[in-house]
Amino acid sequence: MAGKLTVTEKTGKTIDEAIELALAELNVSRDRIDYEVLEVPSKGLFGFIGSKLAKVKVTVRAIDSVEEAKQFLNNVFKAMHVTVSMEKMNQGDHVVINLRGEDLGVLIGKHGQTLDALQYLTNLAANREADERTRIILDVEDYRKRRAETLSRLATRLADKVKRRGERVVLEPMSPQERKIIHMALQNDNRIVTYSEGDEPYRKVVIALKNNGR
Repeated sequence: MAGKLTVTEKTGKTIDEAIELALAELNVSRDRIDYEVLEVPSKGLFGFIGSKLAKVKVTVRAIDSVEEAKQFLNNVFKAMHVTVSMEKMNQGDHVVINLRGEDLGVLIGKHGQTLDALQYLTNLAANREADERTRIILDVEDYRKRRAETLSRLATRLADKVKRRGERVVLEPMSPQERKIIHMALQNDNRIVTYSEGDEPYRKVVIALKNNGR
């Protein structure tokens, strides 16, 4: 999503000087702006009488966070020598960029850890200069959807085990997003309670019987 346009007018002895003064005020690089020359400098009579300064109108181009994200990802993929296509989908308060290509398992990593790290860096790159933050979710060949389905099935199976044996089950450490999937999968089971324990990045979900104490 694009940020707000910022405009300023500056004068200087030369057009370049006026532009540099505007860049300093706006704190942006030259490749981020468009400018319009409002007045061309002139020396006037005898070099000083009636002389006129240069005047420019400088506009900071609005930032499209999604395009910034795509540019960042393209640079990453180019450095990795992998060919990836990107599909953008708007989903409520966030944007999903689904990555597709051959042999992209390297972008996923164990339980999506590499994908989560790449997503974090992409959000930093996309929003570093944006006025309005856009939350970007990265996916690879619908991996997150498949992973969510796997975790939901796992949660149901482990909840049944807890109900049969009466003993709590502690899952392996998961990211906040994956822990949320477990909690949501069992939130309507009136015999089961789920909670998290431990510190990041080793925080785990616990599945236990209700009224059985923690």
